Order: sequence, then C-alpha cells, then structure tokens
Amino acid sequence: MFLRPWNHSSTVGFILTSLFNESPMHLFLFSMVVVIYTLAMAGNTAMVFLIWADARLHTPMYFLLSQLSFLDIFFTSVTVPKMICLLLALMAYDRYVAICNPLRYPSLMSRQTCLLMVATSWLGGSINASIQTALTLQFPYCGSRRIAHFFCEVPSLLRLACADTAAYERVLFVTGVVVLLVPIAFITTSYALILAAVLGMHSVEGRQKALATCSSHLTVVNLFYGPLVYTYMLPASYHSPGQDDVVSIFYTVLTPMLNPVIYSLRNKEVTGAMKKVIGKCGVGRTA
Repeated sequence: MFLRPWNHSSTVGFILTSLFNESPMHLFLFSMVVVIYTLAMAGNTAMVFLIWADARLHTPMYFLLSQLSFLDIFFTSVTVPKMICLLLALMAYDRYVAICNPLRYPSLMSRQTCLLMVATSWLGGSINASIQTALTLQFPYCGSRRIAHFFCEVPSLLRLACADTAAYERVLFVTGVVVLLVPIAFITTSYALILAAVLGMHSVEGRQKALATCSSHLTVVNLFYGPLVYTYMLPASYHSPGQDDVVSIFYTVLTPMLNPVIYSLRNKEVTGAMKKVIGKCGVGRTA
C-alpha cells in the first residue's frame, strides 16, 4: 500500500510486512485471506440481495442488517470500522424498540428514521476517518518505511513518525471513547432493558425468538468491539505489533465473513427467503 505523507526524504509510500512477509507460512496465510475475503464478499452480497428481493424482509431491522452487509463488503477491501461501530449501536436500538415498545415500533422506526440513522452512521464514520487520516499524514516519516501490520492502521503508522505524537495519541484516545465506549454503553443499556422485558414475557415462543435475534447481534458486537477496544483504547506498551496483527484479523477479516452466517443460520425469516430464492432459481432452470 502506498501513501504520500509529508516527510524529509524523497521516498514515498510504506511497505507492509507482518502476515505477508517472506516466512514459510506467507503463501498459506495469503491463500487463507483470499478464501476468507471471497466468502465474505459472496456472503454479504447474498444477504443484501435476499433482503432486497424478499418483501417480507423489508423491515427496519433487515434494512439496517443490509447496511451492515453493505459496509462489510467494503470493510474487507477498505477498513471503515467507525461506520460499523455506529451502525451496530443503532441496530441495538432497533431491537430495544421492537421488544420493549412493540406498539410504537412502526412510528419510532419509520422509513425516514431508518434513513436518518444510516446516513448518520455513514457521515459520522466518514468524517472521523477522514480527519484521522489527514492528521496522521501530517507527521514527518523520515525513518523506516516498514509497517509491522497488514494494512495502514493509525497506531502502526504513528510508530514510524519521527515527531512527538503524544498529543495526537491523546486525541485518538478521546475519539476512541466517543466512537467505541459510547456505542458500547448504548448497546449495553439497550440489551439490559431488552433482557428485563424478555424475562417478563409470558410466551415461551416469543421469549425464544427474542433471545435468538438478540444473541446473534450480541455475537457480532463482541467479535467486533472486543478487538477494536484492545487496539485503540489500550496503551501501545500493553500490546506488541504481532499481537495487533492477530487481533486486527478478527474485525477486518473474520467478522465480515461471519456476519452473514450468524444472522442467517439463526434467523428463520432469512433462511426462508434463501430457500424461496433457491427454489425460484431451480424452477427457472427446469423451465
């Protein structure tokens, strides 16, 4: 990957090492990443298509899920974690309204509200990432150009800067609190209220359906937020570049691949839509 930061030398660009170095395992790792990338692209594209094609899935929950899949398609190519952080918090709010205020759900989660929520996550994530990128590239990089990572993540770039980055690292920490901890607090509060409402349900079937839907979302939240908090909130002295690589794989490669599986296998509506589409394709071929 090549960037063009302002620096004191004529050399431009950075060299990514880490997973794809000249070790005996680099070909195997490269092959695994290609396979996972292909599965993530295929799975998320299929999810977007299913939600678009089946009228039964034209609800606020599945609209937000389609946006998550849409972001995951780009996430495996260009990392956009800030957008997904905000969207996961909004999905938790959707589940809270659906379970705790079902009678007000159509008004609270109208089409206009959903569009506004999605636009907020896209705009907020884009502004945050753009500002961080612009500020990071203002530092002089006059030393080594080798990044001990498999993509140009901000903490890895700052290690190469030949200037004092302490003030900017404090800004990153505050940003992390806003972008990571605030959504986590929002999600935790939403699911605490959801759990209280579910435990008060008299219908066993309704309770199981609510728990199945919420557990899928919580699984995605844990897979995504855990590694991000580790990378961006803990001081650099608490983790090494090698540990950063392993942790980053979870939210940049594995989570986008697992999201369609998590949401489809435990969701009867999605699996029903999938069978319906497959059935139509089969009928079309025989005809």
